[in-house]
Amino acid sequence: MRIDRSRRTLRVLAVVAAASAALAACSSQGGAPASQPSSGGGGGGDTSGANLTIQMITHEQAGDTFWDKIRAGAEDAAKSHGIKLQYSNNENGPEQATLVQNAIDSKVSGLAVTLSNADAVIPVAKKAAEAGIPVVAFNQGIDQYKDAGAKMYFGSDEDLAGQTVGQRLTAENGGGKTLCIIQAQGSVALETRCQGVKKAFPNTENLQVNGADLPSVQQTIQSKLAEDPSITNIVTLGAPIALAALQAQEAANNTAKIATFDLNAESPSRSRAAASPSRWTTSPTCKATWP
Repeated sequence: MRIDRSRRTLRVLAVVAAASAALAACSSQGGAPASQPSSGGGGGGDTSGANLTIQMITHEQAGDTFWDKIRAGAEDAAKSHGIKLQYSNNENGPEQATLVQNAIDSKVSGLAVTLSNADAVIPVAKKAAEAGIPVVAFNQGIDQYKDAGAKMYFGSDEDLAGQTVGQRLTAENGGGKTLCIIQAQGSVALETRCQGVKKAFPNTENLQVNGADLPSVQQTIQSKLAEDPSITNIVTLGAPIALAALQAQEAANNTAKIATFDLNAESPSRSRAAASPSRWTTSPTCKATWP
């Protein structure tokens, strides 16, 4: 019976993580998961997750609307499959690791976790797996999820996504300079995206900002644009940061092209209001990975 319960838990974990990743990462351009395990059922009458408690623990940063979509996808999947979903978050690695330990101590049925702060979170996630709690990783950690004892990973190939952006920038404006803005220092996915951009567009410089302080983000970008007029492209990795970049660009009277990995309800309307053809979004193909 223990094996059956473990398999059932892993199946519903996959449903929750896949729904979150698909809604958040693929919604901007209508993408869909490249592959996804069968849920074994669906619809409001499904009880495949009955008596199971899934803990979802992320590195959500205050003010980032991306996580509204992540949580909405998880809650929808949980409701459809009769799962009790518990959500918690902390952008700081040690605190996120503590949340994982709390999940272990409360003996949850399964754990879905992001691995942005890999060094801090992976050892504790591995403890969960060793304690018999099925673990899946999503959003961040495509190269590290097996080290955490996770059975599956749901998300995009961040290096490939970054290269795709760099290739388009090269095709459209290959002679300039790109500024890649990282809103959470140390985030493995964000760092990898910018590395990918640089592979395809070598004249790329990273700019570290604090995504939890959007006025500061705008000022930092604005100052950078004022001091370096050679910048012709700006790559942002989240919708709130894209908005801050738009505001900074307008204040600095700058004409750099802006590309973003995510949109929210406000950012497209601001782009249209600016009547600029130089702003576009990218949505890399989502994928699920498991042995």
